[in-house]
Amino acid sequence: MISAGFARAVAVAAISASAILCQGCGGGPGRAAPVDSPRAREALRTALESWKKGEPPATLKSASPSIVVQDLDWMGGSKLVDYEITGEGKFDDANLRIPVKLTLKSPAGKDVKKGVSYVVGTDPVLTVFRDFN
Repeated sequence: MISAGFARAVAVAAISASAILCQGCGGGPGRAAPVDSPRAREALRTALESWKKGEPPATLKSASPSIVVQDLDWMGGSKLVDYEITGEGKFDDANLRIPVKLTLKSPAGKDVKKGVSYVVGTDPVLTVFRDFN
């Protein structure tokens, strides 16, 4: 069962992610620059290492450089035991979609392995969001 506080946090994260990702939508002068792929991969590694150390996602928002992170497993209390970045990533407009294999420990103590993808952006801010697809 999902608590009301967790559901609220998920909704806020989804709205924030949409707002950040759409800042460059629509073309014109406000359009985000093409993704800087080395910087995107480094931002993802930084985020995953932070999770693996047990830090909350908000820690990266106040880091330098600041990274906005959204991952429902991380926000839901799962521990990252290990990860493997399984590809260079696929360009998707102003983002890079990077495949990752995660080894997690759920809040209930269950070991979970899953293949996921992260959508990483570098402009106007560094963003690392779990792909919902």
